[in-house]
Amino acid sequence: MEAEGREPGPLPAPSPGGGAEPEPPELLALDDDDDDDDDDEDDLEVFSKDTSLAEVNSFSPSVPISPSSMINQYKFEDEPELRDLFITVDDPESHITAIETFITYRVVTKTSRGEFDSSEYEVRRRYQDFLWLKSKLEEAHPTLIIPPLPEKFIMKGMVERFSDEFIETRRKALHKFLNRIADHPTLTFNEDFKIFLTAQAWELSSHKKQGPGLLSRMGQTVRAVTSSVRGGVKNRPEMFTEMNHYMETFSQKINVLDKIAHRIYKEEREYFNEMKEYGPIYTLWSASEEDIADSLKGVASCIDKCCKATEKWMAGLSENLLPILHEYVLYSEILMGVLKRRDQIQGELDSKVGALASKKTENDMFSEEIGKLEDKVECANNALKADWDRWKQNMQCDMRSAFTNVAENNLHYYEECLATWESFLASQTVDLHVEEDSEDRP
Repeated sequence: MEAEGREPGPLPAPSPGGGAEPEPPELLALDDDDDDDDDDEDDLEVFSKDTSLAEVNSFSPSVPISPSSMINQYKFEDEPELRDLFITVDDPESHITAIETFITYRVVTKTSRGEFDSSEYEVRRRYQDFLWLKSKLEEAHPTLIIPPLPEKFIMKGMVERFSDEFIETRRKALHKFLNRIADHPTLTFNEDFKIFLTAQAWELSSHKKQGPGLLSRMGQTVRAVTSSVRGGVKNRPEMFTEMNHYMETFSQKINVLDKIAHRIYKEEREYFNEMKEYGPIYTLWSASEEDIADSLKGVASCIDKCCKATEKWMAGLSENLLPILHEYVLYSEILMGVLKRRDQIQGELDSKVGALASKKTENDMFSEEIGKLEDKVECANNALKADWDRWKQNMQCDMRSAFTNVAENNLHYYEECLATWESFLASQTVDLHVEEDSEDRP
């Protein structure tokens, strides 16, 4: 790329445009070609149209139009922290065997709870152990919102597998996963979670083997498929219909935000690489132009300072915004799954009630089973409603924090670059006046 194609300085953010509503976008892999301008404009159109999720239903938080209104929109009263479980994931360590290469992480737990035999534990866990824990939580609490784990396979072209960047990114995600569980009023007391935090490797391996067998898991899968084949739920409460509508819109919007943020990061990375090559050109040029050598060196210095500011800005974007957006992309998938599982429980009850009403079976045979299913549906509804409120509040807090941090970082970045060039121009103006005065003297 030609270095002269862009003046050194901050990168302007893309502005939304108007247009027809496209199909929901797919996630962006950073190594994909970004040459299709039409697709990019469509993504911005999706984000710019229907920008208020509040129009969807009563569960929808409004999307404010300015940073100040966004901050005012999401005000929550400070709640006292009564945490009695603290978890840290750190110290990644590589393991190479004849069969595989994998990373383990140290999990340190400190607690004052009575059900723990000790106040502090230290174990090592690999990614597969985290996957096991997540599956056990989903199995035990099918209508609770289980926090997402980072994907097993990363997007091609973003980072190398087992690189320091990849390992650190995954460590942070695993740390957040465990602490979200620890902060959950129900999941934090799950027995498998306790075993995950306290059991040594051989104990955890033994415990894993005590899980449901293959036939049991196949039976659960068959029941889930059968339930989904029966069709839509007839007696779904309006509240959960609104939740479904909300999540469909939220999923589309968060995917667009995730894609645009990654594209901005990719463009800024390309700009940063160009600036690193662009600056030294002026330094080399100054060696052959004695009359303007100082000015050329000044330009090179400004470019170098802007380059460092850009690198710092990119680090803030990759640490404060990209992980949050992608986490909620995963959350949207999890929530759609939770709503489907709630519908499956409702559908099973509807099926039993329908069979009883059509007199296809004896009343006594189904009466007790229907009563149990009614209790199960009520428990599922109450659990999901409570978790839904917690999730929405956490989501709003996370989004507020992420976008506020990005706004502040943008301001600092542009101010730093502007001050750099203004200082350089001021020095050139002074030098020009000195030269003019010396020429006017007899």
